[in-house]
Amino acid sequence: MKIVVSSHQGNLYNEEVDYVVVHSDSDGEFAIMQNHIPVVSVIDEGYVKLVRDKDEFYVVIVNGILEYHDNEVTVLLQEAHIGQDAQSAKVHLNAIRKERLEKNRQEVSDFTQKEKELIDNLRKTKAGSL
Repeated sequence: MKIVVSSHQGNLYNEEVDYVVVHSDSDGEFAIMQNHIPVVSVIDEGYVKLVRDKDEFYVVIVNGILEYHDNEVTVLLQEAHIGQDAQSAKVHLNAIRKERLEKNRQEVSDFTQKEKELIDNLRKTKAGSL
């Protein structure tokens, strides 16, 4: 069966697999095999294990939705990372998220400083005064 894993940044994974195991921290775990009944599942935090022959890959997911029908799995998600095991993929995803959060904080701090400088310059030049 086919699986497509996508985020707003594009496709992360688009391959044929034998089966998948879906794990959500809130809903537990289930497997989807060839010719399974249609399924829709929300994955707030969890992973999808992809199995092909003897190879296993884990897609650790934050805020996603999975749909299965006609032997095709589609996963749409906010954030994810693919790894050889769930734990290492989760650690790497958390490191990426932490780095992004720190960068966002710095950008907000820089913006706030520039805004203060602009207000001070407007006051000094008495802009807007008649």
